[in-house]
Amino acid sequence: MKYLIVGLGNIGPEYELTRHNVGFLTVDRLADKHGATWKSGRLAFTADFKFKGRQFFLIKPTTYMNLSGKSVNYWMKEHNIPKENILVVVDDVALPFGKIRLRGKGSAAGHNGLKNIEELTGGQDYPRVRFGIGDDFPKGRQIDYVLGRWSKKEIEELPIFMDKAIEMIEGFCTIGINMTMTQFND
Repeated sequence: MKYLIVGLGNIGPEYELTRHNVGFLTVDRLADKHGATWKSGRLAFTADFKFKGRQFFLIKPTTYMNLSGKSVNYWMKEHNIPKENILVVVDDVALPFGKIRLRGKGSAAGHNGLKNIEELTGGQDYPRVRFGIGDDFPKGRQIDYVLGRWSKKEIEELPIFMDKAIEMIEGFCTIGINMTMTQFND
């Protein structure tokens, strides 16, 4: 079985430790855990490894967030991976910081990266790990907050939450989405 794990984010050092890049950070940590090495590929940085008889293909789109669907669509076809075996790790302002939810499908909820994936893969029916980044911003300042750097307290706690997200990713690929949601979603 093959899986495409997509970490959403923006390329470039100015975005590296921003809340919007939690998808990149999480798949980086997953690759490190399994000794996978990142390579520059078409429309994405790519890494791969095997775990419990499953083939994991990781991508970090280099198209910038708003065009993430181009990369997802390309790598999905390149590795012949069905949509139900794609898992997108995405930041979510609707969830408190550190709250992580696995969903089998859902709306983009205003997230431009998810909107583009929907447009280019043909709908909302792809799994995602929604990583809560909170909504501690004044009205009209969402972009500044999302593209802002983590607070010192958040940076200290982030590895704990990323490890939970990684367990969810591994569970999704090995025991399936329903058992993983039952085990981890609260």
